[in-house]
Amino acid sequence: MLRIRNSIVVMLASVLMFSLSLQAQQEDKGFEISKNVEIFSSVMKNLHLNYVDDINPGQMTKTAIDAMLDKLDPYTNYIPESDIEDVKLQLMGQYGGIGALIHQQNGNVVISEPYEGLPADKAGLKAGDIILEVNGQNAQGKNSDQVREFLRGQAGSTIKLKIKRDGNEMTFSFARKEITLDNVPYYGVLDNGVGYIKLTEFTKDAANNVLKSFKELNGKTKLKGLILDLRGNGGGLLNEAVGIVNIFVEKGQLIVSTKGKVSSKDQSFKTTANPIDTKIPIVVLVDGMSASASEIVSGSLQDLDRAVIMGQRTFGKGLVQNIIPLTYNAQMKVTVSKYYIPSGRCIQAIDYSHRDANGKAIKLPDSLRTAFKTKGGRTVYDGLGIEPDVALDVEYASPLAITIITKFLAFDYASKFVKQHQSIESPKDFKITDDIYNDFVAFVKDKDYSYQTVSENIIDDLEDNAKKEKCSPEIEQSIKTLKEQINNDKKNDFVKFKEDIKDILLSEIIVRYYYQKGRIEALLQSDKDVAKAIELLSNQSQYNKLLSK
Repeated sequence: MLRIRNSIVVMLASVLMFSLSLQAQQEDKGFEISKNVEIFSSVMKNLHLNYVDDINPGQMTKTAIDAMLDKLDPYTNYIPESDIEDVKLQLMGQYGGIGALIHQQNGNVVISEPYEGLPADKAGLKAGDIILEVNGQNAQGKNSDQVREFLRGQAGSTIKLKIKRDGNEMTFSFARKEITLDNVPYYGVLDNGVGYIKLTEFTKDAANNVLKSFKELNGKTKLKGLILDLRGNGGGLLNEAVGIVNIFVEKGQLIVSTKGKVSSKDQSFKTTANPIDTKIPIVVLVDGMSASASEIVSGSLQDLDRAVIMGQRTFGKGLVQNIIPLTYNAQMKVTVSKYYIPSGRCIQAIDYSHRDANGKAIKLPDSLRTAFKTKGGRTVYDGLGIEPDVALDVEYASPLAITIITKFLAFDYASKFVKQHQSIESPKDFKITDDIYNDFVAFVKDKDYSYQTVSENIIDDLEDNAKKEKCSPEIEQSIKTLKEQINNDKKNDFVKFKEDIKDILLSEIIVRYYYQKGRIEALLQSDKDVAKAIELLSNQSQYNKLLSK
């Protein structure tokens, strides 16, 4: 009995010592924080009083805060009051403005694309219009970010734009509006009775919009399968991801749980509504830019054996952020926890708490990945994102195609095309014919479309090294001959990459007539990933086999 009593005393003493030690550590950190805040304040005051030139305290403070947060992870950010509108756009998909994309080209800021039915479109602004003035403020010489600030403003406020079109100056005056970006820009029924829903971001009402789209598609015809396209979707609101999964899995199912430093704030998110369809075969398309909420949807559907994931390995963002209000209307986005999908795995790829000698955060090595089981017993792994059940090759754009996009050659050709063609066929039927393609090739002949291929870069390096190493004349001549052969082969790029360039032209031309929805519909006709998904959904036995143990 005495031995037990002594053991209890020792245990209680140990617990007390641990608690006191923890309290002491917290007090030490509290003191350290207070001390450094005072030091920073003292530095700032003395700079203001003594530095030879005037300083900008706000700018310097933001630089200091950004540098401090840079030591953590890319998702923990300080948000000054001036940037709150951008946060609203990221989370809610809303902002006050004119409803148009802009870009910088040849020293000017140009309208890229007016969104259908929004103020810029209704006022008559067109892609290719050069912005000269916004409410009397000169836009020339400004970059696109600066002009974007001019264009945004309170919904209902009047904006006056002076633009140049085809050499003529024009003035437009209209009211700004609360712009809500459509997170489901397209949905429709494809070949073999397969439904398709494109989700671009998990902003407010994403789950409701996916639900409405699915109900409408399934109401028109009995779908044989569904493609949920999350390619390029960088994520957003966690609750919207849970809501989307809820459409296809039973009520009460755990979808995601979060765990952070403060265990009392850990949360579990389950489906709360009755599902709409727990049987329809689903393919979720993903790629390397599918992140965060996209990985919650794709990962949970994979863990529950409810969908086949197709495409490329996802980004690997398993971290959760909260927005915390600060003084003077500033905010801070802080990583507060990691999330875990139904199998119990976290798919975070990079460990920001450990860095190499150069300060670069370390990616989780394959040797440290842990195996987990799906609901049906299939093996899946944590870390490094979601591995697709069906891996598809990444198709990289050629240097010529990249140049055509970045130098706005296809954009300018589309502007020319629109002037010559008042209307075109529907997005599904319109094609870039050989005549149109040849006209484009002729259009760019006198334009600057210089570019360097990977092969050219390698041969240039080889040539330089051969000279440094004083290689024999025969070797130098061989390199010179190879260089000429590569240059001659490059002249054939417009033929080699014809189909890729046709897709770029199709995208730029279609959007002028049928907006973003038309662009997506048109490009679906040549989308190889979508074709693979339709093929799988049309083969029930192969689909079932992929989801079995």
